[in-house]
Amino acid sequence: MTPRTTPPFRADHVGSFLRPQYLLEAREQFFVKKSISAAQLRAVEDKAITEIVKFQQDVGLQSITDGEFRRTYFHIDFLEQLGGVKTDVPVTIKKPDGTEELAPPVIRVVDKVKHVKDIQRADFEYLKSQIAAGMTPKVTIPSPTMLHFRGGRAGISKDAYPELDPVFYDDVAQAYGDELQSLFDAGCRYVQMDDTNLAYLCDDRMREAARQRGDDPNELPHRYAWFINKVVAKKPAGMTLAMHLCRGNFKSTHAAAGNYEPVAEALLKEMNLDAFFLEYDDDRSGDFRPLRFLSKGKIVVLGLVTTKFGQLETKDALKRRIEEASKYADLDQLALSPQCGFSSTVHGNNIAVEDQRKKLQLVVETAQEVWG
Repeated sequence: MTPRTTPPFRADHVGSFLRPQYLLEAREQFFVKKSISAAQLRAVEDKAITEIVKFQQDVGLQSITDGEFRRTYFHIDFLEQLGGVKTDVPVTIKKPDGTEELAPPVIRVVDKVKHVKDIQRADFEYLKSQIAAGMTPKVTIPSPTMLHFRGGRAGISKDAYPELDPVFYDDVAQAYGDELQSLFDAGCRYVQMDDTNLAYLCDDRMREAARQRGDDPNELPHRYAWFINKVVAKKPAGMTLAMHLCRGNFKSTHAAAGNYEPVAEALLKEMNLDAFFLEYDDDRSGDFRPLRFLSKGKIVVLGLVTTKFGQLETKDALKRRIEEASKYADLDQLALSPQCGFSSTVHGNNIAVEDQRKKLQLVVETAQEVWG
């Protein structure tokens, strides 16, 4: 086995990091107290991003993100900048056990979906300016399926889209294609789409909720594969496009559980993506048998290291799990990462900054020992 020279790398990561306290304070000054300007906030974000870039390079990662430090939520901040899309801020719910859960935001399509401006380009250009030679900057964006799954047909304007197929899907794919081209023109070669919806379709409760909205949870993964492939068809040649399946990641809690079997064929066989980041950090994700659907030429990045808790996994345990996964997919088509980001929302997981470092170092060292 040899190290990969193109993304995803043998040791990779999902993208978000714990925000430093001074950045959280600046965000409060801007969004709540209105005591600093947007330019002043951006200067603080720039400083924090410069530091998190160095952090990633120091632990040995090859793919480098801006930590999503300019965002409040991994999805809303992007989606609300598409023309025709309206979003509401998620609501935090206290559960009986005392933990908090982020209720899904309401995402509505109120008009024709369009790419009305460059969304990530300026942020990418700053990230790229901070990265050392030989490193690969990565941009994370929410999956286009989020414009359908959360509300179903009822969440999409019938005035704008009397019929969804094919006009709605084509418009969204074009908007995403325009954003990917914008990023490519700025020098971006690695983009990851974060998708909760396919992971939610592994959960019996979520499947029933989709059924209640009028969707067939058995048909939906295949429709989403067809939908995602419309986006892939507009991807610039030379860009790696990956997808991360997330089961919820708010303050160390999760929203969904279940084996990947209900979506595996649509995901790993039908989608023309380059790579898939799959959460496999605990029993919620089931076994590795769904990896048997992985097509040649594609990579699965195994999310074996949890970002939800500080307890450190062992190299031996990770190697055993990688070996187990390799019974269903070629070892050369596998890589290693944490299961999710460390801070999918600005609030962050309940984990210490030093544990964040230790877990990433563990990923890098384990990958080196497994793949060389």
